[in-house]
Amino acid sequence: MNKTRLEAFSDGVIAIIITIMVLEMKVPHGADWEALKPLWPVLLSYVLSFVYVGIYWNNHHHLLHAVHKINGGVLWPNLHLLFWLSLLPFATGWMGENHFAPLPVAVYGGVLVMAALAWVVLQRALTCIPGNNTALAQALGRDWKGKLSPVVYIASIALAFVHVGLSLAGYAVVALLWLIPDRRIEHHLNSHGE
Repeated sequence: MNKTRLEAFSDGVIAIIITIMVLEMKVPHGADWEALKPLWPVLLSYVLSFVYVGIYWNNHHHLLHAVHKINGGVLWPNLHLLFWLSLLPFATGWMGENHFAPLPVAVYGGVLVMAALAWVVLQRALTCIPGNNTALAQALGRDWKGKLSPVVYIASIALAFVHVGLSLAGYAVVALLWLIPDRRIEHHLNSHGE
C-alpha cells in the first residue's frame, strides 16, 4: 500500500486542527494593551496547543518517512491518533476561555495522554509490518521520551486539582522534551543510507 495518501490525509487533518484553533480566538474589543489582558489565557492555550500539534506533525512526518510500506492495519491507528488530536481545539478553547480552571486543564491533559497513547499504537502498527519492523524498531530504540510523556501527563492531570500552575508546567515540560524533532529516526536513516 502506498503511504502517500495517508500522509496527505494526515497533513490535511492537522492543518484543519490548527485552523480551527486560531479561528476560535476572538478579537478583543479595544485598541490598547488593556484589551488584550483578559485574552492571555486563550493566547497561552493556543500557543501550547500549536506547539503540540506541530510536534505531532513533525514526528508523524519522520515516522512515515522511516517506513517502506503501510497496510490496512495502519489506517485505523492513524485515525485514532488524528481523533485525539482533533479534540485539541475543544480542550484548548475550554481551558483558555475558563482561565485555566482545574477541570478544563485536566481534560486538556486527558486529550494529551490519549494522543500520546495513540502515537504508541501507531508506532506498534507500523513496526508489525514485515519490512518495516527491524529498521523502525532500531530507530525508535528504547523511546524514553515516549514512556515518560504519559506519566508526566497523568501526574499533571492530578495536579490540575491541586495546583493548576504545576499542571501546566508539566504539559510545557513534555512539549519542551519533544520540541526538538525526534532525531532517532533521522539519525538511523542517515546512518543506513536511506
